[in-house]
Amino acid sequence: MLSEAARRERAQLADLGGQVREIRTRRRWTQAELARRAATSQATISELERGRGGSMSLATWHRLAVALDVQFLARLSRDPHEQPVDAGHLAIQELVLRLSRASGRRRMVEMPTRPSSWGGSADVCLRDDASATLVLVECWNTIGDIGAAARSFDRKLVDLDALALGMFPDRDHRVCGCWVVRASRRNRELVARYAEVFAARFPASSAGWARGLAEAAEPPTGPGLVWCDVAATRVFAWRRR
Repeated sequence: MLSEAARRERAQLADLGGQVREIRTRRRWTQAELARRAATSQATISELERGRGGSMSLATWHRLAVALDVQFLARLSRDPHEQPVDAGHLAIQELVLRLSRASGRRRMVEMPTRPSSWGGSADVCLRDDASATLVLVECWNTIGDIGAAARSFDRKLVDLDALALGMFPDRDHRVCGCWVVRASRRNRELVARYAEVFAARFPASSAGWARGLAEAAEPPTGPGLVWCDVAATRVFAWRRR
């Protein structure tokens, strides 16, 4: 590890020194002139241009950059272990897809519900050809605007109903949907605070929806809400007050 760090340091210092020399000569300055402008010594400029500027402070590098009218950027690259911004949302989608793997349903992620124009997409759409059913599953890590989310859910159900006409021609089809919400403290408090709103919005059996997702059982007809645990490893029923 130490040898690799030293190798990287030498390479970077050589690159920086070469850049300083190139910019300085382009301006037709001597090392002494650059040193005067950067409030340092000619010997320091000579050392850094030869790739030996490792002992220079960041303040000196910044003074040098100001003198050359360029920016000195010292930053770390992106952490390869950094989670994507929507990691929580993706984890719930992953859970729903994993649970439905053995059901025989066709699984679709971020499927446009109105392909001809921008009209949103289904977080997860499960297509059951045997029963001519489309299941819309909206995955919620956090809910910012309950009303807007509910209206968007309704529009997607209507759009999916129109798509189902083409998917299942000459058959009676069914479109249904539910929300899978992370059972965080905030989300639990939100649902408890507006219990009547959520009860009216999601009247179908939560236990029935949990079975429909986890056990490949036929889901209820009406819209429902189920919880998933914080780690997004399982779904379980919402117990209404």
